[in-house]
Order: sequence, then C-alpha cells, then structure tokens
Amino acid sequence: MNRKFIPITKDTFDLGDLDPSFSYSTTQGSIRDHYERPLKDLRISVTDRCNFRCTYCMPKEVFDSNYKYLPHSHLLSFEEIFKLVKNFIELGVQKIRITGGEPLLRKNIEFLIEKLAMLKTLDGSDLDLTLTTNGALLDRKAQSLKNAGLQRVTVSLDALDDFVFKQMNDVDFPVSDVLKGIDKASQVGLAPLKINMVVKRSVNAQEVVPMTRYFLGSGATLRFIEYMDVGATNGWKMDEVLPSSEIISLLSSEFQLNPLKPNTQGETASRYSVLASNGQTGEIGVISSVTQAFCSDCTRARLSTEGQLYMCLFASKGFDFRSLLRAGANDDQIKQRIAQIWSSREDRYSLLRGLNKHQESGPKKVEMSYIGG
Repeated sequence: MNRKFIPITKDTFDLGDLDPSFSYSTTQGSIRDHYERPLKDLRISVTDRCNFRCTYCMPKEVFDSNYKYLPHSHLLSFEEIFKLVKNFIELGVQKIRITGGEPLLRKNIEFLIEKLAMLKTLDGSDLDLTLTTNGALLDRKAQSLKNAGLQRVTVSLDALDDFVFKQMNDVDFPVSDVLKGIDKASQVGLAPLKINMVVKRSVNAQEVVPMTRYFLGSGATLRFIEYMDVGATNGWKMDEVLPSSEIISLLSSEFQLNPLKPNTQGETASRYSVLASNGQTGEIGVISSVTQAFCSDCTRARLSTEGQLYMCLFASKGFDFRSLLRAGANDDQIKQRIAQIWSSREDRYSLLRGLNKHQESGPKKVEMSYIGG
C-alpha cells in the first residue's frame, strides 16, 4: 500500500483553556483522571456515515437523504490519526478500536490499519488493534483487513430472524450477508470474534436464546447490550430496556451459565461460560450500562471523525484536536493537552443516571454515530 499521507497544514494555534502551569512527564507513569481511572483505551471514529439506519443509533427519520454529513476536508486524515495515536500510546493507551459510523465505508481504511499495526505500547507489546463493524462489507474486506494487520473484529448483529433484523437495520439488509461476513472473518483469523446484540424489549428480545444457541461452539463471544440513551435522536425510553439481569435469568432457563473473571481492568461486559444440553459450549457477556453502571472502571476516551476528543459516550462537549494538529502543534504540546484533559475528567453519566442525578434537560448529548459505540 504505497500511498502518501495527506499533509498537515501549518499555522499558529491557541492553547485555549490549557492551564499554563500544568505539566505532565511520561516518567510519572500511566495518567489518571479525577477518580484515579487510567487512560488505556482509545476509540476512533473514522466516518460519520453508515449504510444502516438502526433505530437505536441513526434513525431514518433524522438521518434521511437531506442529512448533511461532514465534508471530507473536515475528517481527520490518516496521518493526523496516526500522529494522535502515537501520543496517546506514550500516555499509556494499549488498545485502539476503529469505529464509525460504519468504518469500512472509509476509503482505504486498510492503509490506516497498516500504519497503526506497526506501533508498540510503552512496554513494547503489540497494540491491541480492533474494529467494530455492522458486517455488511466484511465478507469482501476481511482478508485485506487481516493482511493490513488488524487483529480482530466486533460485529453488530441484533437478530438472526431476517424480518426482525431488517426491522432493526431499517434498510432491508439481509441477515445472511452479515453471517457470511462473520464466517469470512473467522476463516481469515480475525479472532476472537465478538458479536454485539443491542436488545430492545419490544423488538428483538425473543432473539436472545436463538442467538446464543447459534453462536455456541463457534468460538465467537456473544454480548448483549442494554438499549442506551445515547444522543438525542433514538427516542430512548426506559421501558424498552431489557435489563441484563433478565437476560441472564432467561438464558439460565435454557443453558448452564457460570460467571467468568474479567479479562482486563475496565472490561465493560460481565462474562459467563455457557453449556447447552447437547454439550456445546461458548461464552456470552452482558453490558449493563443502564442498570449496572461501570463508570468507576472506565478507561476509554473517544476521538470523533473530525478530531473532537470526548471523555464519555454520553458527553455533550468535546475538545478540538484537529485545529491543534493543523496549526502545527508538536508532540509534547499534544501530549500535554491530552494529559490535562484526562486528568481533569470527572465523567460518570451512567452512574449518575442510576442515582437519578442526571438532567434530561441538560446539554444535548453527542450522537453515537459521530463518536462510535
């Protein structure tokens, strides 16, 4: 892939609200926020576009043919993303997840993955490099992604029943094509695969058991995600949330479940081994961001398509890094800004929601399609 990076324009820049007295040295160790949470994970949205119109993310009535997406010049270039990632790694980041929108819609995404795959963490280990996709293009892209250095993928799949799946994606896309993509990803070694299912009580709750049965023995981990109040366009209502506790109760009536220990600090899913009556085994997880907030262990920052850094999936305010980059900021200045933003971080939206201390009438939350899930 012998392509050139898009050059960064140089100009002067304003450090804005940076405290001139703040200083961080990488010799201090992993940077921590106001609640002593380390910065370990960075999720990068590479496009605000998607070929699905999932009702919980990009409802068609909002994201219609008249919706104005970001012009290409507003998107971070691959060079700009690479430069930021290097600085995040020097502050302790160990995992990079490429998201969207639908990241496989970004032209030449393999080129970015190829560059990121060369990076090492502070202790010299390989960067944990993964990507989340709706699977629509995965069958044709899996091999090139693997060749570029991608380690694994997470596929969003909300039903096996074709009618229900089309209800969820709202573009009449067949579930069979996503399943082909999952099979291809497994064949080329983009593993271990994770399958994410967002559960809406009135739409696809009946798919929980069939999905579990289908993926047993496949080597893929199926994760059930509580329907979340992300952004301001998905019409979220609490009575549409199927709590993880009910999902576990439902599955326990069909399978033998045993809790598993977390793989890493800050892991979002509670994990269970699964044993079916026919002897098939597998693993499922539940992500309980509504009913059992995990804010206390959150180690994730999110970089939007146009270079806004967000401290939380439910944030309403981002921090502009595109302007800093395009004005010629050096690595030390970029690291200092990241360090100051993270060290001041107090975000814990889900926890406060659970304590009924969040404000529905507060600032408008950023859309998930803009910063990734």
